[in-house]
Amino acid sequence: FEIMLGGLDQFGGRKPRAVYAAANASPALLELQAEHERLLQRMGLPPESRKYTPHVTLARLRDASTGAVAEYLASHGYFRSPAFAIPRFVLFSSRASTGGGPYVVEAAYPLE
Repeated sequence: FEIMLGGLDQFGGRKPRAVYAAANASPALLELQAEHERLLQRMGLPPESRKYTPHVTLARLRDASTGAVAEYLASHGYFRSPAFAIPRFVLFSSRASTGGGPYVVEAAYPLE
């Protein structure tokens, strides 16, 4: 399937912790996420409590002021990408550390 990125935003509310590019919530992407969630629950893991937000993380923030992040988003937030194909998805694990990561590729699954 294909996705497009459109618009920048941030996670963290009053204490921004990441800037991301939003991905369009295509039916194929939403079904992939829903199936992933179903499989994890069948394995006994609790359901994800956060709302699914399709995105690509661009930056992790540490001690960034809300004003500086808002200014950046105001001047760069209209970013749009052309559509691009998603040939596979990758399952990552993360190791506890400051700022997220390091991330380890556990498995890659082609989408055919």
